[in-house]
Amino acid sequence: MGFSAASLHAVLERSVPLEATGLVAALSGGPDSTALLAAAAEMQRGFRGLPLRAIHIDHGLQLSAAEFRNACRALCDRLGVPLSIIAVEVDGAGESLEAAARTARYAALAAQLQSGECLLTAHHRKDQAETLLLQALRGAGVKGMAAMPVCKALGLGWHVRPMLETTHEELLQFSAGLQQSHSSDPMNEDLRFDRVYLRKAVWPLLEKRWPGAESTLSRTALHMAETQQLLDMAAAAEVARLRDGEALSVPGLRALSRLKRVNAVRLWLREAGVEAPSTARLEEALRQVFDSHADQNPAIVWGEKALRRYRQRMFVTDADAPRLSDAKNWAAAPGSLLELSPLSWILQAGGLDPAKLPAVVTVRRREGGEALRPARLAKTQTVQHLCQTWGVLPWMRDALPLVYAGDMLIAVGDLWMDADWCAAADAPGLSIAWNKAPLLI
Repeated sequence: MGFSAASLHAVLERSVPLEATGLVAALSGGPDSTALLAAAAEMQRGFRGLPLRAIHIDHGLQLSAAEFRNACRALCDRLGVPLSIIAVEVDGAGESLEAAARTARYAALAAQLQSGECLLTAHHRKDQAETLLLQALRGAGVKGMAAMPVCKALGLGWHVRPMLETTHEELLQFSAGLQQSHSSDPMNEDLRFDRVYLRKAVWPLLEKRWPGAESTLSRTALHMAETQQLLDMAAAAEVARLRDGEALSVPGLRALSRLKRVNAVRLWLREAGVEAPSTARLEEALRQVFDSHADQNPAIVWGEKALRRYRQRMFVTDADAPRLSDAKNWAAAPGSLLELSPLSWILQAGGLDPAKLPAVVTVRRREGGEALRPARLAKTQTVQHLCQTWGVLPWMRDALPLVYAGDMLIAVGDLWMDADWCAAADAPGLSIAWNKAPLLI
């Protein structure tokens, strides 16, 4: 049938979420994205009445960048489509230039999406086949071999690839009928990049030996995606059973087989927005979680994240434990806000006695040995003991805001107040509200 506005409309009907509020075409200036934008503009009014706009990302990596910008402007002017041109900086430190450019591009595109908008990209069937091969060469698992999904969440909206079943030749034929000049990206000819090498040096040999390779590899990616869906369904059932608040039950994980355990933890991390480590690193992390002594609190770090265990629960956290900054002065008055945590004073029966409070208190972090009396009939207890008794997560304890009147500790966040500084139970007092408090217990 070939590629057309009608064929694009049919795919978008199946792929674009019903809650979508608009379409955003990623426009490079090449023939593929030109075909996508032109077809989207042609069928725009017929597709749920959603507005259409385009975004061009200027990576600043080549002298022909101005040529690309001008080609995108000319096309959008002719089609009557609003265009935004976003410049990004590509930091290739630690990864290939190809990967760094992709990371910068999608970060910028995600940041530009408004609530409910769908980013449309012009990935086609050969792109899908190439992605599967590249993932296989990197030793990817089922999820990686599923290559590119048709629709996935991105920023405040979604990323939709409506042309994964369209051939490159069909797009070129459609573009040829537009009488629109295209820009040629020199990076697409540079054999230093893995995808270019595969496309230019390897793919012709594959097609010569297996003429249907593009179609069959694309179909394999679809089979892998369906397999991943089944794995996710099985993992979701395990995670639901093992979930303990924001954590997972360590005894429950231990009881699972190795494959079920890794599958469940990968899904749990993905739901938390965390990229899982390699299988070997993940299995080693779980071994440490299981085998560490009961009085230890292991932390296994990869990148900017960590797995931590506390009281037979496993948490995913930032690699660096939070720590309160330098001491701050805080006016002790109703509604006074301290952006440190942030903290605010609220009027509440039985709070801290305003008559006893100085005009200004000090908030600082825990250093060790601090103590207060958390109730009138209670003994004085150290903050460390209170944290252990109440199960405050060990890696969060240095984030606790300790409130002092002079040299006297009078409160620990919104957890405990010193009874000697409290008003009578039925008398008005000042209590602390810890807004957006991190997970503590």
